[in-house]
Amino acid sequence: MSVSMDSIQDIFDYVKALCKEQPQTSETAYNVWIRPLQIVSMTGNNVLLSVPSEFHLNMIQTHHIPLLENTFESVMGFPVQITLCIAGKEPAEAAPVRPAEPPQPEEEPSDNDLGVNPDLLNLLQETETTLIDSFRNAKYEFTFDTFIVGESNRFAYAACRAVSQQKIGQSETLPYNPLFIYGPSGLGKTHLLRAISHDYQKNNPIAHIIYITSETFINELITSISKKNMEEFRQKYRKADLLMIDDIQFIAGKTQMQEEFFHTFNELHQYGKQIVITSDRPPKEIKTLEDRLKNRFEWGLLADITYPEYETRVAIIQRKASLLNLELSPEICDLLADKLKSNIRQLEGAVKKLKAHQTYGGAKPTINIANSVVREILNNENQPIPYTVDRIIEEVAKTYDISAEDIRSKKKSGMIPLARQVSIYIVHELTGMSQEAIGNEFGGRDHSTIVYSLKTIKKKIDTDPKTKAIVEDIVKNIRSK
Repeated sequence: MSVSMDSIQDIFDYVKALCKEQPQTSETAYNVWIRPLQIVSMTGNNVLLSVPSEFHLNMIQTHHIPLLENTFESVMGFPVQITLCIAGKEPAEAAPVRPAEPPQPEEEPSDNDLGVNPDLLNLLQETETTLIDSFRNAKYEFTFDTFIVGESNRFAYAACRAVSQQKIGQSETLPYNPLFIYGPSGLGKTHLLRAISHDYQKNNPIAHIIYITSETFINELITSISKKNMEEFRQKYRKADLLMIDDIQFIAGKTQMQEEFFHTFNELHQYGKQIVITSDRPPKEIKTLEDRLKNRFEWGLLADITYPEYETRVAIIQRKASLLNLELSPEICDLLADKLKSNIRQLEGAVKKLKAHQTYGGAKPTINIANSVVREILNNENQPIPYTVDRIIEEVAKTYDISAEDIRSKKKSGMIPLARQVSIYIVHELTGMSQEAIGNEFGGRDHSTIVYSLKTIKKKIDTDPKTKAIVEDIVKNIRSK
């Protein structure tokens, strides 16, 4: 038995939607590479996707398989393995990314004509309905009713509910415009934005609602500039009745981005349109954010979300377990809540891993299994983050309004040399690469050039507060992503 076509199409649509929301996925990358993918089959934990061409297949294989597999796992609750084929070809002809495991000989003939592992077949027969129901529930999870309220987020929750009840153009009736929600990653800020959108649309059926990340705003602006259709870009955002921007800190230091957002903010605010913004820190701590934007962000209401207290963590665990039809003992809930304190994603990840243990092991989670899951999560989070040179150069390039290609090039005009030196410095600080390796990443520059760049930026950081603030904000943005 395999999952029915209607079900897997729903699942894959949701997977693609989640991929689009990831910080590492630009709108262009999503439209060019992820959107064209089609799901062919989902048999056991093997997913077959079709791509339009051999070139497309190679790009997905090289750059996007981990994203797709991780997103599938977050939806299904267990790991999957993705194989690619070219549309119009039989899977056998399609040169899959990972050849299927050779079939194991069976002592007795099997009635499983789909090639599913017999143990996995039995497992799916028992759990398919649960998994699909869990998925369908998750699609509608981001509402106020499913948000777990505690002392750490009560004020932000109340403010968001108040905003969601407004009528179009009446934001002046509440001192909540803009509403600026801040706090560390993984504490529910995005959940609240979606909940606002859900209720605001119910109260204002004809409302034009825009929810984006600041990364998407930046990428769309860059595209509009290159295509010379800025007026279309401006009209899109300035016609919104409700504009919600996630992770506004990423526009810090980017002069043109801040200029455009400043005018968009002013126009919306002038006409009583609601603005909701999230950030990982309050406006005054975003050092390279222009003062005029900081002032406007503080016009309305600042609401912080802090780390959830024990009782809230327990409630979150119970909620996540309920969505997966997973029964956890009070002892296990206590263990997870006591050990995993950093963010909600930790708790959600632990519940999903316990669900996978039950799904594959066929028994309820025990305290020993829960302990091993906690150790795995904490060990993984204590590992160094693998920062990539491409990501660092991309962030620096956006800050200085130039291209990543300019930074890697031999050009010496304008801000390019400074941006190149800042990139070299941050690559050295975050990756631990040798100076020779860094030189190779920047067009084969020699050792003395790298040393000079490092010394130059270190001196600027020590003597120039503006340079120090720019570098610190770039590093924070890279780490946030």
